[in-house]
Amino acid sequence: MPTTKKELDAAAAQEAEAEQENDPYVPVPLAGYDGVTKDVRALPAGRWRASAFRALNSGDMDAFMALVLHEDDVEVYEELDPDMDAIGRFAEAAARAGGEDLGKSGGPSRSGRSTRRR
Repeated sequence: MPTTKKELDAAAAQEAEAEQENDPYVPVPLAGYDGVTKDVRALPAGRWRASAFRALNSGDMDAFMALVLHEDDVEVYEELDPDMDAIGRFAEAAARAGGEDLGKSGGPSRSGRSTRRR
């Protein structure tokens, strides 16, 4: 049985990952145009396909939401008719739910040494 915080966190992460393999969707709040907010099931951002990012980047929100929402929740999205700010908050919440930051890449870090030749 895990005893340290690190072991408990690792065990919780493994459990969450196992649950996600069975049901890849996570609940994410989506605010509608009229101020009503409902939870919808969405894929975490790490599981979004390239076509979903293309739709998002081109501004095709209906196609984007159809690709990332559970098929039963697409109708909820259409009923809520969210504005662009609400869709942005939804995308950020979906990224956080999957343990990622949207638009942030780890990338290589800068070297502490200067590369300039003298």
